[in-house]
Amino acid sequence: MSEQISSVMLVDDHPLLRKGLKQLLALEDELEVIAEASNGQDAIKLAAELDPDLIILDLNMQGMDGLETLKRMRDEGVTSRIVMLTVSDADEDIVKAISNGADGYLLKDTDPEVLLDQIKKALDGKMVLSEAITQVLATALRRPQAKTPAELNSLTNREYEILHLIAKGMSNKVIARELNISDGTVKVHVKHLLKKLGLRSRVEAAVWMVNQQGGKL
Repeated sequence: MSEQISSVMLVDDHPLLRKGLKQLLALEDELEVIAEASNGQDAIKLAAELDPDLIILDLNMQGMDGLETLKRMRDEGVTSRIVMLTVSDADEDIVKAISNGADGYLLKDTDPEVLLDQIKKALDGKMVLSEAITQVLATALRRPQAKTPAELNSLTNREYEILHLIAKGMSNKVIARELNISDGTVKVHVKHLLKKLGLRSRVEAAVWMVNQQGGKL
């Protein structure tokens, strides 16, 4: 049985870095780079058009930076997994990225083999963080949430079912197989449930769901 191909989009204003990353991803048969963008505006347009499984996004770009690009993508309803790849290990950048809907935060000095492994984990529905910043995020997540999310009863039965599976760390592809529906249908449900709950990403939804269940799933 052949591996299912996962689509990836690279967003970085340095052509050399995009080339190196593309060569690294080419080592894995199940990963395919379907698009590249050198700026935020192009990235937002391509993300909406192509709906890649994963977007690897640079933080420090000329013009619209990675945080603004990330925020705009989530505002536009992009449900792709988005992982920041950056040189910045500043607490503020990490917390802002995760708060605005990033599914991971990796540093550019990460060993290539480790980076590839983290990218594959991100595609499997896991949150990926460089070791140096895990504690920063853990501290941020322990802070009380400023907003009160909408009630769970605003969700349809199917949306609730999918939210529960997201909280277990399942990717869209795995959820689709589990529920015997298409990837596209899962993505539509994810988009709707995030909007109803006032959340910005799958990671935020998973954390919120675990908190609702008192840490039990």
